[in-house]
Amino acid sequence: MHCIVLGAGVVGVTTAWYLAQAGHQVTVIERQPQAGMETSFANGGQISVCHAEPWANPKAPWKMLQWLGEEDAPLLFRLKLDWAQWRWGLRFLRECVPDRARRNLQDLVRLGLYSRAQLQQLRAETGIHYDELARGILHYYTDEAEFASAVSAAALMRETGLERMVKTPAECVQIEPALRHTRRPIVGGTYTASDESGDAMKFTQALAAQCVEAGVVFRYETQVERLLESGGAIQGVAVQWQEDAVSRAETLVADAYVVCMGSYSSLLMKKLGFALDVYPAKGYSATIPVRAGDHAPSVALTDDGCKIVFSRLGDRLRVAGTAEMNGYNLELNPTRCRALVERTREIFPYAGDFDAAEFWTGLRPSTPSNLPCIGPVKQFGKLWLNTGHGTLGWTEACGSGHALADLIDGRRPEVEFPFLGCE
Repeated sequence: MHCIVLGAGVVGVTTAWYLAQAGHQVTVIERQPQAGMETSFANGGQISVCHAEPWANPKAPWKMLQWLGEEDAPLLFRLKLDWAQWRWGLRFLRECVPDRARRNLQDLVRLGLYSRAQLQQLRAETGIHYDELARGILHYYTDEAEFASAVSAAALMRETGLERMVKTPAECVQIEPALRHTRRPIVGGTYTASDESGDAMKFTQALAAQCVEAGVVFRYETQVERLLESGGAIQGVAVQWQEDAVSRAETLVADAYVVCMGSYSSLLMKKLGFALDVYPAKGYSATIPVRAGDHAPSVALTDDGCKIVFSRLGDRLRVAGTAEMNGYNLELNPTRCRALVERTREIFPYAGDFDAAEFWTGLRPSTPSNLPCIGPVKQFGKLWLNTGHGTLGWTEACGSGHALADLIDGRRPEVEFPFLGCE
């Protein structure tokens, strides 16, 4: 069967890989000149099943009210005359109900565990490297109330199969000695030894190269214009590209079409009259050079109070996080960039060359529940979705890609998860 995958971020490339491994002919359409050049380019770098607690939880509405007007708030809503944003926000509030939040957390843990296992297997089979470290992820807390809440979330994750263990301040420093230099006292932490870190962009490009060897065709610098529907099924995808400074157009035809376009998936689906609840959450990162003699962490860490993560990627420290609901705006906000560096200085004052930090921003495709949309679109035959992973795209990519390939082949995926069209 010929499958066209729309998008070559980490989710699109892993989808292409597993489809090719299942014996399908695969073509990937990507507007950038290489794979992994948008949201996968400079993200937080963590394969973090322990981050499964959804943004939509009972504490979230109150916190969002507290953060209103704070330019450097961990979650910042810039309200617009945009019905998609308001609809997303109302559904987000619905997902904050305790029973829904608990169920969503458990579903995310199950998908994350499955995906991490698939990543480890893929790495063993292909031998690819991407500054990977398997030293676990440590959540540390500088606020007693935040720590108490984390202890409850960790207990629920352990019930679902993830060993996220509670740690004392002394144990946190033992796990990551760089914390001994913090200028803000640590009150406790949780540690997930089985989680990992690594450069998502390096992984994506390395896997794309392996895909090419397996026969996958990549059409780079090609813009997806629209999906063509007739008789209740997708009949093709209209694309455009430049050749000799002339715009060229073409309709590509396949047996299955998989939308892996991140935040832009909803814009493409809107042209079909389909409202997909995927909205961009603008995230930021700073990449700080680590020099000989610097005291940068080597264990991946999460500062839950500020909603930022730290990942050691070779001789770089990646600091990433926060979320700004500001439509498709990709301008760097200097205040939010400074906030990342200032918080890093507080916790790791000798981590690296802060003056040489490189900043980046990307749009994370977020759903109100934090659950990604994976599976067939019932309204349109031949059309499949693998999008909406929010901050967990790197964590869930391999599991999502494998599961999507199973679904296309008519098999139920091994993981218990509410896949689209599989009620």
